[in-house]
Amino acid sequence: MAATLFVSRLVGLPVLDPDNETFGHVVDALAASSGAGTPPRVLGFVVSVPGRRIFVNAGRIGSIEPIGLRLNGGVVNLRHFQPRPAEVQLAHDLIDRRLPNGEVINDVAIELDPSRAHSYQVTAIDVGRPSGLLRRGMRDRRRADWREALPLFPGQDDYAHLRELHPADVAGDVQDLSPQERTALAESLDDEQLADLLEELPESVQAEIVGGLGIARAADVLEAMAPDDAADLLSELSREARSALLEAMEPGEATPLRRLLAFRKDTAGGLMTPEPIIVSGDMTVAEALALVRDPDLPPAIASQVYVTEPPTDPPTGRLLGVCSVQRLLRERPSTPLRDCADSHHHGISPELAELEVAEHLAAYNLIAAPVLDAYGRLLGAVTVDDVLDRVLPDDWRAQLTRHDHGGHA
Repeated sequence: MAATLFVSRLVGLPVLDPDNETFGHVVDALAASSGAGTPPRVLGFVVSVPGRRIFVNAGRIGSIEPIGLRLNGGVVNLRHFQPRPAEVQLAHDLIDRRLPNGEVINDVAIELDPSRAHSYQVTAIDVGRPSGLLRRGMRDRRRADWREALPLFPGQDDYAHLRELHPADVAGDVQDLSPQERTALAESLDDEQLADLLEELPESVQAEIVGGLGIARAADVLEAMAPDDAADLLSELSREARSALLEAMEPGEATPLRRLLAFRKDTAGGLMTPEPIIVSGDMTVAEALALVRDPDLPPAIASQVYVTEPPTDPPTGRLLGVCSVQRLLRERPSTPLRDCADSHHHGISPELAELEVAEHLAAYNLIAAPVLDAYGRLLGAVTVDDVLDRVLPDDWRAQLTRHDHGGHA
């Protein structure tokens, strides 16, 4: 399909799962103002499935083709779709709307955002002057810049400067906001943006922000967070709040968090991510390299794959070995992973204290280490970034922010 996509042509297209089966059909595209003079960002798509309409985040869409939208895997939230005040349904809210100059919007154009993976933005609108019924017999049709449609988007300018920064850079400023201002900022962010920001904040601040959200929104944001960060946040909440949020989450998203919450926060089990790249010994080097190319994977997770006996969902079969990306690049593409996996994998117990985990990674110069149960089954992996976050002083983010601000003075 061409680089420019028109929303009216997307409506009705099937949404295909990774097995090429029809999952649902596109009803609309959802967008919100990005502020700072940038085009509105497409948050995702409203999809009709049997019995309801749901929201599919743009990050879940692997490609848009003439035959439909292809999901790239992962769990899709089946909760009933409810638009928020700051969101615009492009087909429902914009098409057939009249602009201040009297022209009518005939269609909305979106394109891939070159700065973000799996992300689309509104780039133009097709407008004209109706000579009868709307969108029939239009005259003086032209393609207009996206800015001409901005009056139809709810304003979000109060926090536009923060939304354009890296979440780690925003974290220091957020801690200086009042609780009311933090709530307003959270409402101005989509689920993915808020999830990224929460992962950079102290857990006490995370808990305060999540406490100001409704149960349904908080569950959506937790599902968008890295599982280990989401589990840490949940551990800060009361037992009642924690249970309510886990019940509100999709079962496939809540199950890994329940496993993490069974371990103490200050142990390898509490630190680990339950979703490293786990493969069978039959997989080839070429197939493994295709997995680690996923731009959405954190670098530490993408640095190595774990080869196990079946099953490959934690707790897996016995861990056979670990393949680093560097090792994969040295092997023939057709080589089975069981023939090149390093069996000296330096696995650790889930009960290992966090300081000992840091010492283990430092002693063996590791980016990540597998966490194994007493039977040698893989439970997850601890990455160096998670360990650093725990062993650094509690106020290290604030110190970093003060240092950076001072450096630019």
